[in-house]
Amino acid sequence: MSRQRILIADDQADIRASLALVLQSEGYETGSAASPAEAMLLLERGAWDALLLDLNFRADTTSGEEGLALLSSVKQINADLPVIVLTGWGSVGLAVRALRAGAADFLEKPWENTRLLGVLRAQLALEAARRATAALTIPLPQGAILHSSATMRAVMALVAKIAHADVPVLITGESGTGKGMLARHIASVSPRHDKPFVTVDLGAVPETLIESELFGHARGAFTDAKTDRPGRFEIANDGVIFLDEIGNASLSTQARLLGVLEDGQITRVGEARPRRVDVRLIAATNADLQERIAAGGFRRDLFFRLNTVEIALPPLRERIDDIPLLAGQFLLASASRHNRPARGFAPDAMAALTTYSWPGNVRELAHVVERAALLAEGETVHLADLRLTPAGPAPVERMTLDQAERYLIQRAMADAGGDAEAAAKQLGLSRSAFYRRLASLRK
Repeated sequence: MSRQRILIADDQADIRASLALVLQSEGYETGSAASPAEAMLLLERGAWDALLLDLNFRADTTSGEEGLALLSSVKQINADLPVIVLTGWGSVGLAVRALRAGAADFLEKPWENTRLLGVLRAQLALEAARRATAALTIPLPQGAILHSSATMRAVMALVAKIAHADVPVLITGESGTGKGMLARHIASVSPRHDKPFVTVDLGAVPETLIESELFGHARGAFTDAKTDRPGRFEIANDGVIFLDEIGNASLSTQARLLGVLEDGQITRVGEARPRRVDVRLIAATNADLQERIAAGGFRRDLFFRLNTVEIALPPLRERIDDIPLLAGQFLLASASRHNRPARGFAPDAMAALTTYSWPGNVRELAHVVERAALLAEGETVHLADLRLTPAGPAPVERMTLDQAERYLIQRAMADAGGDAEAAAKQLGLSRSAFYRRLASLRK
């Protein structure tokens, strides 16, 4: 993932250097401006994720007027850019003026590194959630997927390459990762985007009915077959059929599916005449099909036909940078559906969301956010509204080292109400060591 870019605007070279050192040690990319004119030039020429802005430059060293004028100009060209102002001549009145002019937060010099980094992280996370909410005010293409993490960018780059190729696709991943949504997205950007998209959950259809469900049946084929009935493949003709949980298909159903892939024909149950169908098949599973093959439960030849292209969808714990976007999307949808006022997340709530292990993946995140939308009293969701239990899906003694570290950090942050300094003390870590570990969980 490309690093977030922070612009530092201050007339003092030692201040710019000190801030750059702190931010770069936390993985941010920095740029520097020694004057308002230079800051405006850099802002107009490049993309920045946040601005650290001194309120006093050489032309005016005490009132903050020069910095406030620059803040106003910045907001005219990018109203949504998080701006954190710093000044050595801090006062309540000046702070209020800066906040009213659009600053996200206010810090006095000399700053405290932990406070500075905490404010910056919170504002970056809130801006990501705001972008998600703003995106949802515009009609999205059917199946559109919000993402910003490096792992999901790689997935979507692969999708872009294969969406127009009329070949089978196998999507693998844990339950709740959004395999069905990805399948719909592939269909929506393929040449068959205006054709039927038909889903069959092979884990939900009884084995006795699966062949009728997929291929249809003739009247009288079995006791309850009172009329002719087309199957899902016929319904999906010219379009896309999505077979969810393909690993649950029986060997006999697998043999029929292999035949469809090889010759493009299906035969209704109770009929002898084959019918030609033209469908693109997308399958998904949370099972290890190679293990199923080794155990004799899945056909190797079908596996090779299905995975012309295989897309491994990462679990949510490996795409932490997507959480603010997804949470913002789910919050807006839930608040609208239930007529609730919630519109954003407090820093402690966002910290909890981005450090929780999410054993239920995106599906669990959606449920947690919907519940929070119902519980929140105002426009902001707070940590208590999430009702996340710090404990992971397994005791610490059964976790990997990485899982245990994530669990302990998440629990400490929850206990400390999102206060990173207090969480670091609870764990017996220095502030810098704690932030290094926290940052590593978000990569």
